[in-house]
Amino acid sequence: MDSGDVRGACRFPRRPRHAYYTAGIHDMNEHDNRLIRCPRLGGEVTFAYCRQENNNLPCPRALKCWQVYFPVEAYLREILTEAEWTRCFEIPPKDKITSIFEIVERVKKRKGL
Repeated sequence: MDSGDVRGACRFPRRPRHAYYTAGIHDMNEHDNRLIRCPRLGGEVTFAYCRQENNNLPCPRALKCWQVYFPVEAYLREILTEAEWTRCFEIPPKDKITSIFEIVERVKKRKGL
């Protein structure tokens, strides 16, 4: 990767981790416009999208994806309730087959099948 190529990388310079811990939560919103490649979607997304992707909750992968750029866990623990944190990060996701069958069942019910 040459110095001008930013694909797959954050477009903002990294700062030392300790610089973020002294900042208030209002300063953390500076990260909303950061752009990285989403491993789930395959394209670029902002942190603002990742914060609300899961029915106004963060994407379950947000911690893993953003941890190298800023202390995302500390930020999310501040803005989420304990129940939201648990629902988002501590309950294991359903496997893909189960999710697909649930979606099919919902569609069938909606269409009266």
